[in-house]
Amino acid sequence: MSGSIFGHMEASLQGYLADISNRAQDDHDNARVARRELPRVVAALQALLDEHHPDESGRCPSCRTRLFTRAPAPCRAYLTAHLCLLTTQDTAYREHLPG
Repeated sequence: MSGSIFGHMEASLQGYLADISNRAQDDHDNARVARRELPRVVAALQALLDEHHPDESGRCPSCRTRLFTRAPAPCRAYLTAHLCLLTTQDTAYREHLPG
């Protein structure tokens, strides 16, 4: 798969994410990385979520696998984003509470 277009895109995206994650760890570079890269990452996530926006019944038309099957609810894209961004945030918050 590494020779496919998907393999190249995946490697490129993984490299980009690793690069900004590493640069954000540097105290001298983290503010610059946040100002430059954070809006791009947010825009990319928003575009992905816009593509998976649920219909009036709460189901994702993009995730429907067959013509007459019901799409999953919640959509995997929304579920993954929520779990990665908000559930880990709640856990980190609770870990810093006293007592």
